[in-house]
Amino acid sequence: MKLALDTNIYCDYAEGISETVDIIAKYNRSIYIPSIVIGELQYGFIKGSKWDFNNKKLNQIIRRLDIGIINVNQDVAKKYAVIYKSLVKKGKKIPINDVWIAACCMEIGVALLTRDKHFKNVEQIESILMP
Repeated sequence: MKLALDTNIYCDYAEGISETVDIIAKYNRSIYIPSIVIGELQYGFIKGSKWDFNNKKLNQIIRRLDIGIINVNQDVAKKYAVIYKSLVKKGKKIPINDVWIAACCMEIGVALLTRDKHFKNVEQIESILMP
């Protein structure tokens, strides 16, 4: 199984939360991060006082774990539209960035590792909820 990391999961991993570290270690060579997650992380880094440290750590983790980046392109944009329409139809809107994250996962067929329960409303992807 291939996994994509949600923003909260990357943060847990970077902080050394053992459950998260263990599951990521299990999938070692099949881990991805949607570019939207990188944007959310960068925003958090810029808001904080440790931008250089956090940015360097992110790049080190990406290199060390050989994490693939899922970029937004026209195909991802089409999947965004499909997911968003489905959520609106069900009356189950989720944050817009999370629709983009789901579209990235749908594009390459990866499960999303997250703590956000609202991803269960996205029927187009598999989401694995961490406690």
